[in-house]
Amino acid sequence: MMRLLIATMNQGKLREYQRLLADVPSLELETMASLDAPVDVVEDRDTFEGNAIKKATEIAAAAGVSCLADDSGLEVDALEGRPGVYSARYSGPGATDERNNEKLLEELRDLPDTSRSARFRCAIAVVDEEGRVLAVTDGTCEGRIARNPAGSHGFGYDPLFIPDGYQETMAELGPDTKNAISHRAKAALQLVPLLKEQ
Repeated sequence: MMRLLIATMNQGKLREYQRLLADVPSLELETMASLDAPVDVVEDRDTFEGNAIKKATEIAAAAGVSCLADDSGLEVDALEGRPGVYSARYSGPGATDERNNEKLLEELRDLPDTSRSARFRCAIAVVDEEGRVLAVTDGTCEGRIARNPAGSHGFGYDPLFIPDGYQETMAELGPDTKNAISHRAKAALQLVPLLKEQ
């Protein structure tokens, strides 16, 4: 049995990983809620991969168990990849999803639809308690930025992001479709053969 700590307190994210990694035999997943004390990690790397590895490494060392951590965000081509690793705090101190979306729309206000290409990107790292990096994967979901927010499902930039092949935003599509095409799902599915080797 391989015990793997997911770097989250979110039970919804735990359930998502349980579904995505269901093909890995003898895998026991748990959240940081199982720890005696929380582990705070400063995500100060300049790439999603760097933040995921740092988070997994520090939490694995503190918890004494292998850890899976991810970092994700939105990259907009017209903004040279911003907000990128700053996606969650794009609008500054006290950033909220609404303020981040407002800032993004303002920055893209004068751009035509053909110049609003973007992608969600996710990096996942698995590190054991000795600090060995067991796996690093990356997933993307290509799309474009809408002119107005729409939809009530999801969070973050979901109300503004229209995935390629769809006319609705990620927040309009709902969780089943999102989980099938998302950047996190693509990165997690790449983990399956890597974890089977452990």
